[in-house]
Amino acid sequence: MKSPEQWSDLRARMLSASAMILIGLLGIWLGGVAFHLLVALVCGLMVWELVGMLRGPGQAASWQLGLVTGAAVLASVYLPVGFGLPLLLAPALLGFALLTANRTLYMSFTALILLAGFGLIQLRDDMGFGWLMWLVLVVVVTDVVGYFAGRAIGGPKFWPKVSPKKTWSGTASGWVGAAVVGLIFSFNTGFGLQLVGISVALSMASQMGDMAESGMKRKMGVKDSSALIPGHGGLLDRFDGMLGAAVFLLIVGPLIGFPPGLN
Repeated sequence: MKSPEQWSDLRARMLSASAMILIGLLGIWLGGVAFHLLVALVCGLMVWELVGMLRGPGQAASWQLGLVTGAAVLASVYLPVGFGLPLLLAPALLGFALLTANRTLYMSFTALILLAGFGLIQLRDDMGFGWLMWLVLVVVVTDVVGYFAGRAIGGPKFWPKVSPKKTWSGTASGWVGAAVVGLIFSFNTGFGLQLVGISVALSMASQMGDMAESGMKRKMGVKDSSALIPGHGGLLDRFDGMLGAAVFLLIVGPLIGFPPGLN
């Protein structure tokens, strides 16, 4: 029998999640400039949170690096490839020059954030609303099903040294949820049941993104990346799984000829 305290944050989580879903769906549906600006804003705020966690040189530098990150994401979209892609990694190099500690962590996570932002924009621009919704649903279902199953079932911990609350029951349930999403989308695509396996792989990648951020927070001795989102912590806490999934799809997708066209 689970104690009521285990569900004490549920109301705040649900309200915050509802707001994020509405904003996210609107941005995805609109696409184009609106979605580009939304992704740039989210990426910039995540880098701002990252610098704060890594105990950077001050609040001014946090905002500066966040603004440069947002600008780099937009540059990767609107400038020619030869200019835009090199600029995409400029915030990682700039932070390396500004920070006095934890530079490797900063560069690694900033590169992950920038590549994920670029991948999400590319997926929406090139493949349309449908495939981006598939990616988002895989990540969200993995997280939501894993959260409720882990709380309700409990059991052995997945990786207690990195994330003490995550269980094998929640982790495996997330895979099952992602498989169901892949099965549903397979009915409307030319990828068939292969999409189920790809969805599970994306689910695993999203969980690895989650674990990577949890490991960083544990190393830095912080609970949340920030307090921007009631019940969820910061944007980096909420989108860590999306980072892992988006970068995985950006790198692996072209190797397997995925995804096919869907609008």
